[in-house]
This record gives sequence, structure tokens and C-alpha cells, in this order.
Amino acid sequence: MSTTATAVLGGRRRRIAVVMSMVLAAVAAMTISTLFTKSDAEAHGATVFPGSRQYLCYFDALGGNGALDPYNEACQSALDQVGPTPFYNWFGNLDSNGAGKTVGYIPDGQICDGGGRGPYDFSAFNDPGNWPKTHVTAGDTVQWRYNNWAHHPGRFDLYITKDGWDPSQPLAWDDLEKFQTFTNPASNGGPGSDDHYYYANLTLPQKSGYHMVFTHWVRSDSNENFYACSDVVFDGGNGEISGVRPGTDFPGNDGGVVDPPTSDDPTSDDPTDPGTGNPAAICAATASVSSWNGGATVNVTVKNTGSSAISNWMVHWMWPPGSGITIRDHWSSTITTMGDMQMAGPAAWNGTINANGTATFGFNVTGTLTTMPAMDCMQG
Repeated sequence: MSTTATAVLGGRRRRIAVVMSMVLAAVAAMTISTLFTKSDAEAHGATVFPGSRQYLCYFDALGGNGALDPYNEACQSALDQVGPTPFYNWFGNLDSNGAGKTVGYIPDGQICDGGGRGPYDFSAFNDPGNWPKTHVTAGDTVQWRYNNWAHHPGRFDLYITKDGWDPSQPLAWDDLEKFQTFTNPASNGGPGSDDHYYYANLTLPQKSGYHMVFTHWVRSDSNENFYACSDVVFDGGNGEISGVRPGTDFPGNDGGVVDPPTSDDPTSDDPTDPGTGNPAAICAATASVSSWNGGATVNVTVKNTGSSAISNWMVHWMWPPGSGITIRDHWSSTITTMGDMQMAGPAAWNGTINANGTATFGFNVTGTLTTMPAMDCMQG
């Protein structure tokens, strides 16, 4: 169901980068599809309801002819400033060393991109502007949703702007107050899909007018954190989105679920909810490094540490910023590179690992490498 309401932006000056966007879209689709045979990149997530800036801007930009051509003026300004990469990686607004840190670590004015320490440039999403907005009613119970491109345990801290904040200024910590935390929420399906998400019942605070909701995802299994800002108007709405292209589809967002039945309460902290797939199946990755002058050989073992088989495993890690390390060749896997972020998936023959079993893959690099960075393993 589409409950998208639109606000026409009159006098909008179009700035088109269609050719470049189409080329980059094709490259991204062909490159990442080797991991999960999908035309979308693999990463972690962003708020779907109320829609975050990066989520709404990406699908608004695709709503025309498939190239990046945002209807929304603030989204277009962001595209002009930072280019298409953060749009295609709308789920990758992260800091690998975030570790739950907030005030004193993330500067004022850089809250929406978590301080800008991730692999993609989301800095423009900090700017004040006429972003797409979700219209809601104060006090309603809605279904909060957060895309789960990759499943990780942890908590989601939700903040909202205080009454009297100045929306013409970049967001500061003094503007925010925490109003909700969800720990290990349920999900409606597995990772790697635009329309799968974590979800939980959320009672909206008593606010009026325009506010911002900042979501901070704090993983409990690593220091990696994720960030998203959502623009919300408390005006009696029912989840409608304004300031976007008419008819645009926003996967996983159907305007929210107002007053969902209590029998379907998804706020449980139990991470083994049936909707999360096979919670007993987990994996870990270890590596050995043989270095030489100007390069190294890395052999990685992926172990299923759970009690049932896993399939479509994925291992990801990040080279240190500015390291200059590049993968020269690899075997028994498919490896995708996004800046410093590396993602290794199985070859055609080693995607399934039985309980307590292992799979191996390897690669050669150029550059100085003596030990591997921390590696995350997950089931696809």
C-alpha cells in the first residue's frame, strides 16, 4: 500500500547527473550481485519508519527513470555535495569504532552522520533543509522499522529534538532528548533485502510541529555503530511522506502501522524471535597472514559455531584508513571492495557450512599487512 503524500516543490531548478548516475548504478549492481545475486549493495541498515534522510532520499532519487535524480531539493543538494556513493550505500552510515559513544565523541553539527568517520561521505545529511518529512500524530502507537541489510545484535537508541529547537541550525546534542531504546528487536525476514526490517511498537511522544528523530544503533557484538536522522511532523498525520516524487515506492514503508494489535507486540528483547531466520546458526572468521616485502597472503577460515547449517555466509572487514592495501587476487570466494570496506562471500560450491564445520578462502594483497583487522561474519 502506498500512503505517500506529496508536496509540490515549485520553481525547482533541476540539476541532472543522469549519465554518471546510470553508469555508477550499473557498476554497483554488477559488482555487488556476486555476493548475493542481488542488484543492491550489502551493508547494514537505516531507519525505514519514520524514514531517515538517506533512505528517503535514495528511493526518491530512483523514483524517476532509475538514475539518481532526486525530486526533493534537499536530497538534490546532498547529491550535488557528496556525489552518488552514499546514496547507493544509504544503509552504510557507520563508524567502525563508535562503541556507543555520543557527547564528546560525535561533534555538534555532525550527529546525523555520526561524526563522519565511516567509509562513505554522509556529511551533507547534517545540513538543515526541506528534507522529506513523515507526518504523524502525537501519542499514537506506530510500528518503528529499521532496515536489516545485515543482522547484528544490539540496541537502538532513539532521540528526538526538544521543544523550541531551531531547525535552521545543524543538530546539536543539547537539542536532543532520548525517548526510546529497543534491544534486539524482532525482524520480518533475513538480511539483504530492501523491504526486510527490524520492527517494534513505538508510542510517539507528545510533540507538535516539526521535529527530528536521531537513531543510534549500538552493536553489542562489535564497536561498529550506525546513524540516521528522520524528519517528522506532528500534525495529526498517519505516516504520510511529503516532499518526495509522486508515486515513489519506499520498500518496507507503508506509512507505518498505527495502533497495531497487542497480540503482535514485537518489542520483545528476545533475539531468537522466529522472524529473525535461524538464530542458532552463527559464524566466526579467523585469518592467518604471511607477509613479504610489498604484499601478503591471507588465508581465512569461516566456522559455523551454531547448531545448524548456515548458507550464504559473508565476512566483512575494513582496512585502516589510508593504508593503501588492495586485494590483488583471491580464491574460493567472491570479494567486493567499497573504499576501505571489504566483503567476502562464498564461491558457488562453499556457501553452505554444516554445524561446527568450516569453509576456507584466501587472497593476496599489495601493501603492508601483518595482521588482519577485526572481521565480522554473518549468515546471508
